[in-house]
Amino acid sequence: MKFRIEDVTVYFPYENIYPEQYSYMLELKRALDAKGHCLLEMPTGTGKTIALLSLITSYSLSKPSSPLKLIYCTRTVHEMEKTLAELKLLHDYQVKNLGPSARMLALGLSSRKNLCVNQDVVSADNRDSVDSSCRKLTASWVRAMAIENPNIPTCPFFENYEKAASDAVLPPGVYTLQDLRAFGKERGWCPYFLARHMVQLANVVVYSYQYLLDPKVASIISKEMQRESVVVFDEAHNIDNVCIEALSVSVRMQTLEGATRNLSRMSQEIERLKATDAGRLRSEYNRLVEGLAQRGNLPISDAWLSNPALPDHILKEAVPGNIRRAEHFLSVLRRLVQYLKGRLQTENVEKEGPVTFVASINSQVGIDQRMLRFCYDRLHSLMLTLEVTDTEEFLHIQAICDLATLVGTYTRGFSIIIEPFDERMPHIPDPVLQLCCHDASLAVKPVFDRFQSVVITSGTLSPIDLYPRLLNFNPVISRTFTMSLTRDCICPMVLTRGSDQLPVSTKYDLRSDPGVEKNYGKLLLEMVSIVPDGVVCFFVSYSYMDGIVNSWHESGILKDIMQHKLIFIETQDVVETTLALDNFRRACDHGRGAVFFSVARGKVAEGIDFDRHYGRLVIMFGVPFQYTLSRILLARLEYLRETFQIKEGDFLTFDAL
Repeated sequence: MKFRIEDVTVYFPYENIYPEQYSYMLELKRALDAKGHCLLEMPTGTGKTIALLSLITSYSLSKPSSPLKLIYCTRTVHEMEKTLAELKLLHDYQVKNLGPSARMLALGLSSRKNLCVNQDVVSADNRDSVDSSCRKLTASWVRAMAIENPNIPTCPFFENYEKAASDAVLPPGVYTLQDLRAFGKERGWCPYFLARHMVQLANVVVYSYQYLLDPKVASIISKEMQRESVVVFDEAHNIDNVCIEALSVSVRMQTLEGATRNLSRMSQEIERLKATDAGRLRSEYNRLVEGLAQRGNLPISDAWLSNPALPDHILKEAVPGNIRRAEHFLSVLRRLVQYLKGRLQTENVEKEGPVTFVASINSQVGIDQRMLRFCYDRLHSLMLTLEVTDTEEFLHIQAICDLATLVGTYTRGFSIIIEPFDERMPHIPDPVLQLCCHDASLAVKPVFDRFQSVVITSGTLSPIDLYPRLLNFNPVISRTFTMSLTRDCICPMVLTRGSDQLPVSTKYDLRSDPGVEKNYGKLLLEMVSIVPDGVVCFFVSYSYMDGIVNSWHESGILKDIMQHKLIFIETQDVVETTLALDNFRRACDHGRGAVFFSVARGKVAEGIDFDRHYGRLVIMFGVPFQYTLSRILLARLEYLRETFQIKEGDFLTFDAL
């Protein structure tokens, strides 16, 4: 259908529109007109995604002189594919109505693991190994050597992409990850580097939060994006956690041992270079005297994760004299690793701020704040000089430099917490040093400053007034929309007692009480015997789910449930969980009925739909509050109270909801 909102003709690909979708578009348009940021909450299942996409693309079509670029951020690859499928439908509808002038280029961007078409590379297990194998075939120095020696392997797809040079472009259209892979195979071009190049020219880009919020990735992928862009964070109720994870680092003994191995390997490489090609080390030294920013643009295949924190004016400074020479820099890192090893050998829990931590490093091993601040970039520069392709092997020393740079840059909003063992397993020594970020606004501030409109939207943003305080910004519009229901189709119930009138609760001291576990089991058994098709259960944590399933198994409750329905369980392994979900759906489709056990903060709770007969009943065993004795959580609560005047209880309730 076509309709007008003020001066914009909106193209909406469906016959009918919900009243809340219309009001949502109205508010969104006001925010775009005001060139400001907005917070919009609308229940799941009311068609937020299509309302957003159709309004923003129609808005852009109505202003051909200054078209807007849409950057759409999702949590998972599954959500990315769903968004692009909606966009395809919308694009076809717009082209049908407006002709070729409505054509646009829209694509999803993901990691090499999801886009690579070179079978030798993509067969590796995890993301880091795929990135590393790709680098071994595409780094500029590997390709230069391959010209002289044809036996050195390179990647045919990347070579063809480079040969095509400026001809390597995507024709207009909407491309899912699968479409990109198919297009790459057909042309013989590398889909990953093609997508990275086309992101700058596309009208709509769909990618993961990290590409904008994690400074190490954002500065490579998103630094070219123009200011006239609308950024949408979809399912953004957890955006504060994503921001915090992007700036937090944890270091264990294994990390430090790995870093020591990395350092000795690098010093062997430096000795070898001194003997064979000393000019390379000298030219690096001269480049560092001029400052890091002068190193020019790297070839796209060499660009590495850039530093986690540095503002531009620091990059123009010269690198401190005592870490310019490669061997001096390595001795600084050795001293830092030694210092951290000493700190991990503590018997008690220690907590301190970045300023005290830096002062202690300086007094004990003589590394000052400026040297720490440049660690990450100095390492990056050295890796390029040594022509290291196996990036996966050097993840340990990268983590140490990441920690050093963050501690050297920020003086507040962080804590360093050292724990000799995990409180829940006190007899196993597992010392860990964590740099915890408490201030979500540090990672998201550059996004608010750089783009003219940022839209934060989700099905659950309540209480909505907490977000501007947590993320430290001023929205021009902040609205909550309700769902229009034609009939009563949801029946919520809260149970506080079991069938034998004993109280049930997942409070920490009650949850493992045998009476509570038995009552929960009986409740589930009674429900599965009368509810048809699919039932979904959410538990407060993986450990609680394991415990209760074991106790139900011993008391024979599981066996009784199986008389009525099959049981499938979410685990922390993605492949197993996907398989369990598929089989759960098959059991529901075949009429056998099934129960799915899942965790309220797990993967399945985010972005998987249990619609129609897959979710006839949802049982939530308890409210998923965070583990309140966790030191990291306590430090963050204290920071929020002192800085933003947010009460502990308010934050914990908000987080659980």
